[in-house]
Amino acid sequence: MRTLLPGAVSLLLAPPLLLAGVLLRLPHDLFFPAQLAAFAHEPDRVFAAYSCFLLGIVVLWPGILLLARRIGGGFGPWGSWGAVLVLFGLFARAFHAGIDHLAFQLVRVLGLDTATRVVAESYGAYHVLRVCTVPMIFGWVVLAIGAWRSRALGRVGAVALGAMTAMPVGVLKGTEWLSVVAAVGLCVALVPLGVRVLRECTWPAPAVVARWSALGVGTVTALYFLGQVG
Repeated sequence: MRTLLPGAVSLLLAPPLLLAGVLLRLPHDLFFPAQLAAFAHEPDRVFAAYSCFLLGIVVLWPGILLLARRIGGGFGPWGSWGAVLVLFGLFARAFHAGIDHLAFQLVRVLGLDTATRVVAESYGAYHVLRVCTVPMIFGWVVLAIGAWRSRALGRVGAVALGAMTAMPVGVLKGTEWLSVVAAVGLCVALVPLGVRVLRECTWPAPAVVARWSALGVGTVTALYFLGQVG
């Protein structure tokens, strides 16, 4: 049961991180000119918003794999294909986050007007992950159907999970009311599941927990400073 722990932690942390990112983007308009202007006027808040959203996307994948595993049985294909589609969508959103970060640095270095013009002239540029647009939207529906049919999630949880189809897709997307619905739905669907899974886990002795916690903190700290050097 200890192997369930990463997935449980993912289910507990990722949805609130996504919701925090969505809420921090309020009240600016959905489209990129307003997002760039928001960064020019409130850089710390916008950086926090997009960072929370990205962390939520990155942290979410173990939870998706755990949900697919719990679907299993005769409904395994729904879980497997749903997880594959959702993960492709998460990869694409992480790619979009990299573009977002570059665009904000253009504002910082070149100024708002020049950055807005550059983004406008390059916004439709082709990239191979455009094929992930459909998985970003409909992967959640496939996963939600599998979760409902297998009873891995109840009806409310499955509908809430499917609401992630409403999350806007693309570069430099702000928050609209559908974004909030989608993020809240993800919390409703996955956080209670994370709590249930956590209760199923077999916990090691306190000394082992302390040792691994210290190792984890040290590793993350080292990776941070190594990343800064790189």
